[in-house]
Amino acid sequence: MDMFSKLTHLFQQALETREPPVNLLDSFVDHWKGITNYYIETTGQTRPVKQTDIPWRLKQMLDILVFEEAQQGQEEMGPCMEYLLQHKLLETLCTLGKAQYPPGMNQQVLVFFSKILVQIQKPMLHILNVYRPVQKLVRLCGLPGSQTEKEEAQFMFVVCSRVKQDPYVLNYILEIKKDNHSKRSISTSEDTEKGRSGETVSSNYPTASNPASTSSPQQHSPTDSPSTIFPANAGLIHVLVHLSRSQKSRVALKAFESLLLLVSIPKEDTAVCLAESTPLCQLLAERLCELFSQLPATLEPADIHSFPQTHWNVAFSQSGMQESQSFPGSEHMESFFAWLDFLDHLMREAPKSLAVKLAKEIHHCWLVGVLQHELLQMSEMGVLVNTALLCCSVRHIQSPAMVEELVSFLLGRQTQSEQRFDTESHVLRYQLIEHCDHISDEISITTLLLFEALLQKPHRDILFNLVLRNLENRCYLTRTLGGGDDCRHFTDTDPVEENEELEEDPFFTDMYGEDEFNSSEQLLHRPQLIRKHRCSGQTQALDIVNSFLCLVPQEAKTSQHVQGARYETYVHDAHEQFKECTAFLLDWDWPESLKPTELSVSSSDFFEGHFLKVLFDRIGRILEQPYELNLQVTSVLSRLAVFPHPHLHEYLLDPYIILAPGVRSLFSVLIRVIGELMQRIEVIPNFTEKLVHVRRQLMGLDGESGVDHMPLLKGVIILEEFCKELAAIAFVKLPANNTNLQNTDTL
Repeated sequence: MDMFSKLTHLFQQALETREPPVNLLDSFVDHWKGITNYYIETTGQTRPVKQTDIPWRLKQMLDILVFEEAQQGQEEMGPCMEYLLQHKLLETLCTLGKAQYPPGMNQQVLVFFSKILVQIQKPMLHILNVYRPVQKLVRLCGLPGSQTEKEEAQFMFVVCSRVKQDPYVLNYILEIKKDNHSKRSISTSEDTEKGRSGETVSSNYPTASNPASTSSPQQHSPTDSPSTIFPANAGLIHVLVHLSRSQKSRVALKAFESLLLLVSIPKEDTAVCLAESTPLCQLLAERLCELFSQLPATLEPADIHSFPQTHWNVAFSQSGMQESQSFPGSEHMESFFAWLDFLDHLMREAPKSLAVKLAKEIHHCWLVGVLQHELLQMSEMGVLVNTALLCCSVRHIQSPAMVEELVSFLLGRQTQSEQRFDTESHVLRYQLIEHCDHISDEISITTLLLFEALLQKPHRDILFNLVLRNLENRCYLTRTLGGGDDCRHFTDTDPVEENEELEEDPFFTDMYGEDEFNSSEQLLHRPQLIRKHRCSGQTQALDIVNSFLCLVPQEAKTSQHVQGARYETYVHDAHEQFKECTAFLLDWDWPESLKPTELSVSSSDFFEGHFLKVLFDRIGRILEQPYELNLQVTSVLSRLAVFPHPHLHEYLLDPYIILAPGVRSLFSVLIRVIGELMQRIEVIPNFTEKLVHVRRQLMGLDGESGVDHMPLLKGVIILEEFCKELAAIAFVKLPANNTNLQNTDTL
């Protein structure tokens, strides 16, 4: 029993015995000396670092630092951290990593730096003995042939994350001096002025020449971009752009995310610093030019038009890779549009000053430096492919800053009414509009698609530049002797008068035959050809609707022969488009009513503008043109008609205005087309039966069979549908001025 008691006592003493407390600093120093002793005791060995105890010791040092901070709190600096800083351990590690001895040491240093910046909570990057080695390690990243891209990308991401938390340390990481910042600001302002005057802007960055001046996408002589020539003093921005080019998707994704972290810092000082004191904007724009230059000249326009919206982050996902299209050149297209979408995303996230700077750099480097030449070249195939690429680019661009530069590039900044023979004020704008009426139908369709995509952008100047500036004074109207508009003072017995052009048309007076108003599409009543006094500038909605519905003669209509082809089918779509357009108007400050006309402006001065002129010319040839071309022309005109500007509505949708001599409107052009159609109907036997058959073919209800006059018949079908669409737009728009737009939902 006594023996058992003694054993129990001894066991209790053993349990109560504690080890002496471990001195963290001594342990930390021991691990560091273990690393340095390796270099003292071993020379000339080629064992990889992973076969030594260096990784283990670095991990122990990191654990000690983290434990120490947790014990003492973030307010005080512990003795181990003080030792690391005072003895410049990070500097030494950076030197060892650069020497790559033992092999793979650089990888271990990158991992250690990344973990210490993540796991140590107190701010560190403002400390001299931290940010200097971080600067040195940054310059060791992104070197050609690097085997540590994964660790480099993670390190750069961690640095950018710390900068996002403490934006004031950005100057330390970028090694920016105040005098350099001021010089850069002065130089940038001078460059901006030179760019506005059309001079070539020379870069202050140590990155060779601008690729825009040396390469052309459709020449496709892919010279190295300046960003591929890695400068000796490469810093954070150069490294991130370099890593974004990596073939390893995870590395590239980390670089993209790091750039996004930098530009999304909300502080204005940081945005100005990145815009004016770093090559960020230039390198990003040059990369865009480089990717554009790699696009094959043999791309098919159909592949470009069907190319889906590319989101930069989806390109790195497994599902995005599986869903990607496959056609010759598809990989290059995915790379280009992913980068374009990424830049657009950057501009949406960045403060305004940085977004504007980047947009202007893209304008100068890519739009003017590369794309403009390609759009103005003589080769039809080159024009076609580049216009299709531009159209696809317009669809991708959403950021206000980039849309602003896009509008400036394509349309210019002119605010005065257009002159009929002015082709030099903005050469690119004029050429693009002329391409809508090109001898090549493909070029015409593609350019019309470009303008349609442009009209979908929420930018006030687009519609003003193309159309509204020419309608401001309402010179398309006939003036009365009193100086105002001829608002048509009719009595109950006064016949409707039209301008001289329409009076000469024999089909204008009898195209409203009684049969027209027996159609099932008549809304309420026959439009009165004998009208009361109207000086409001807008006629009643139902009259306008019926005017368009009754425009096509009965023998040229097919809607009543095919189910689901009535006018009402267009109302819902018109309503949705109208709501979309009205959403744009919050900041556009459009008038709610018609502007009074000025006596000083003569009606003889009216010119509808080059854009409407081309569209009217095209719609006037609707019976002769290819089906696909007619679809696109009517689509653009419908988009214009749906905008709720009073002058635009009056000019495009009011059939009862009295036009000045020599002036044409959309309705008058359609009347001319109807006159031509009625003449041609008379010489084609069984016209209505053939028309219905073609209609059913287009809807996939009948098989293909040879039918004479196919372009004409398809043109008539487009004409009928276009008139129904205009009627729906008129119905949707005008009630919003009088009652409630929601009433259209019940039609």
